[in-house]
Order: sequence, then C-alpha cells, then structure tokens
Amino acid sequence: QVQLVESGGGLVQAGGSLRLSCAASGPFFVIRAMGWYRQAPGKQRELVARITSGGGTTNYADSVKGRFTISRDNAKRTVYLQMNSLKPEDTAVYYCHVETTGYWGQGTQVTVSS
Repeated sequence: QVQLVESGGGLVQAGGSLRLSCAASGPFFVIRAMGWYRQAPGKQRELVARITSGGGTTNYADSVKGRFTISRDNAKRTVYLQMNSLKPEDTAVYYCHVETTGYWGQGTQVTVSS
C-alpha cells in the first residue's frame, strides 16, 4: 500500500516562498520518478515538476522554471518542491504523484495573494 502525504501549503503574498513536502510510504518510492502537479479552480491538473528516481534529472513547466525547485531525499522517502517568487497565478491545490502509477496525495492548498 502506498500513501502520499503532502504538507507545507498555505497563504503567502506575491513574491514570497513556500516549501512543499510529500512523505511517502510503501515500496515504490525509491525506484520511481515523482512529480508535483497542481490544479487551479476551473482548470485541468497540470504537471509542475518531475524528478527521476535517483534525483539526477528534473523537468519543469515553463511557467515555473527558474522559480521552483524539485528535490528528493530517498532516505527520508520525501520529495520537496521549493517555490520562490510566487505569483497569484500559482494559486492551486498541489499534489504529489508517483509517476506512471495511480498513486496521488490528497493535495495541499497554495494561495498567493497580490
């Protein structure tokens, strides 16, 4: 059984920072790529960032490049999303995901005020 628990969301002013964490249980974590996705009201869920199992390769949506950083600590079974220079358009529920599986976290709300 795989469980993903996100934390670190909240309300922040534009230009501020937040760090999201996703703690994973279960056998998949260390051998799977992980992704952070987000879904804003009325919009489809979109990929924000992805990291390979060993952490050597990362990919980002164009809208967050240079502002967000994904990382992982396999010993702690945790993946992180450092979000800097936040904009109101970053407001969404953020989810972590075990890539190529159906496992998703419950989501954490990020709200950026202007």
